[in-house]
Amino acid sequence: MSIDAIKDRLGNFAKDVKLNLSSALNDQTLSEQTKYGLLLASAISTRNAQVAAAFEAEAAKHLSPAAFEAAKAAASIMAMNNVYYRFVHLASNKEYGTKPARLRMNVIANPGVDKNDFELWSLAVSAINGCGMCIDAHEKVLREGGVSSETIQTAVRFAAIVQSVAVALEASTPAQA
Repeated sequence: MSIDAIKDRLGNFAKDVKLNLSSALNDQTLSEQTKYGLLLASAISTRNAQVAAAFEAEAAKHLSPAAFEAAKAAASIMAMNNVYYRFVHLASNKEYGTKPARLRMNVIANPGVDKNDFELWSLAVSAINGCGMCIDAHEKVLREGGVSSETIQTAVRFAAIVQSVAVALEASTPAQA
């Protein structure tokens, strides 16, 4: 299924979602790699197979194989980290924050693409998954890397749009009895 096919399946209630998605797809403020890696990582993180497949097909037209894999890696590694660090942050027992995570995450240090792109993608996924510790950590690295607050806001806005597409698609699909 293509992104246009998904837009066609969205109910009338999702007019704003469609408009926001069109706006994101037509946005020229991010490089192609940054934008399509961001959209792909976000789509995978929605856990909606149709949305993920549509964005994978579109991203494949715009990303190098290395960037395509890095976007998938950002979604995958942050799925793990967001659960773990959200627990550390939310647990009343602060002892967990003093313990080593013991989670392999080498891809963060060597993602195979521009570090700022990978960090933006990781931030977007963390926003979807609701991990405040990870949001703060990635935002700090991005700011230290010279990324503007406008670019960071755009990345999170795009993640929010992709998440809303997944929810609107689910709401547009009749429930099975």
